[in-house]
Amino acid sequence: MIIYPAIDLREGVCVRLMHGRFDQVTQYDDNPEDRLAAFVAEGATWVHIVDLDGAKAGQAVQHELIGKLAAGTTASIQSGGGVRTAEDVERLLDAGVTRVVVGSLAVTRPEEVATWLAWFGPERLTLAFDVRVGEDGVPTPSLKGWTEAAGFDLWSALDRYPAGTLSHVLITDVGRDGALTGPNLDLLSEARRRRPDLKIQASGGVSSLDDLTAAAAIGCDGAIVGRAIYEGRFTAGQAIEATR
Repeated sequence: MIIYPAIDLREGVCVRLMHGRFDQVTQYDDNPEDRLAAFVAEGATWVHIVDLDGAKAGQAVQHELIGKLAAGTTASIQSGGGVRTAEDVERLLDAGVTRVVVGSLAVTRPEEVATWLAWFGPERLTLAFDVRVGEDGVPTPSLKGWTEAAGFDLWSALDRYPAGTLSHVLITDVGRDGALTGPNLDLLSEARRRRPDLKIQASGGVSSLDDLTAAAAIGCDGAIVGRAIYEGRFTAGQAIEATR
């Protein structure tokens, strides 16, 4: 399983949000270049970088910085935030990003995103689905900063991308994001059962090395790890070693 240490950028510095809320932000690093270099020194071959300002604004804000980070590292970069057009995708790829993350548009404009997958290739895009799990157990995609719900479930959203057209998906239970309560293994297991063709990245709630080994055991291809590393629960190197 691939460990993706996370760098969330807000105004050029590394932060983490609680449940994606911009009024619950913790700043960790002033220098994202140093943080990226530290992850690579610990053995990270992939790093997940998010333009939080872009995600909030609905347009690219820090893609220039992300390009600078990608150009200055040997790690492969998966990055998104504020990606709204094919030109945004192309700009990030040209800047050295290996795989671009597409979020809400994967739910709201699937036909357009499908053309991007066909044009750039399924290895160059990761579709990110942020979901809330209701009391009935149904995972529903959350939109517009997690303030609105789609009118259909995650499985219907994934059905819009038939096998062979999509490879990488990132699934986040937003109720666990940044909370260190453990990933939603039931949700991830169900996604794996329904779509064995997809490479699934676990996101939201990772708090321990046991969480990572459990995600690997159910067949997740990768895991995004943020707050647990920043707060010293374990290092990126320990996470990588635990899931080899």
